[in-house]
Amino acid sequence: MIETESLVHRYGDAAAVDGVSLTIDDGEAVAVVGANGSGKTTLVRHFDALLEPDEGSVRVDGRDVTDDPVYARTRVGMVFQNPRDQFVAGTVGADVAFGPENLGLDRPEIDRRVDGALEAVDMAGRGDERIDRLSGGEQARVALAGALAMEPDHLVLDEPLVGLDLSARESVLGHLDALAAEGTGLVVVTHDLRDVADLVDRVVGMTDGRVALDEPTPAALDRLDELGVRDPQC
Repeated sequence: MIETESLVHRYGDAAAVDGVSLTIDDGEAVAVVGANGSGKTTLVRHFDALLEPDEGSVRVDGRDVTDDPVYARTRVGMVFQNPRDQFVAGTVGADVAFGPENLGLDRPEIDRRVDGALEAVDMAGRGDERIDRLSGGEQARVALAGALAMEPDHLVLDEPLVGLDLSARESVLGHLDALAAEGTGLVVVTHDLRDVADLVDRVVGMTDGRVALDEPTPAALDRLDELGVRDPQC
């Protein structure tokens, strides 16, 4: 479970997240939506302690993420909007192995996780390939594999479909649907619900750093205009 309580994060004098209290249950698929600058990305970067609160708290499974960031990053996997922002190695296999290696796992367990994660995103047998020679869609799948290799309870994806062609979008969505069916919690940050409305159970809408909407998906679709988010039914 991910919980925020009265969370505030400021950039200078401006509050990018302003008093947000939110609970995301294990296995729940949630879309966090809003216009650019609404605070979506700042909010989710607190889930695995990439940012520290100015006020309030964030807990994963009851543990404060500031006190135990390693636990948070083990349980909450993050995939950034631009996959290149999270790559730390030159080859596919080395990059996917980076997270498990930093957990101090033994080599057989690391290899098991890497092989399983690459197979899950249809990249099996491509561990020796250079990341900079992959297409944008393939890089997105490698970034997803890197998060999966941590075997998280929750997977947070920030605008995962931006810049992908139709084939790559369908591939990523197919993998996310399979993960949700297996019980992995999903948090999808987006300003456009067209592709993910059928994937998520709940929509959290943000405006000016605050939660302006928190509804099951069918009810939320009627209020998207209030948030500057495109209605996927149109």
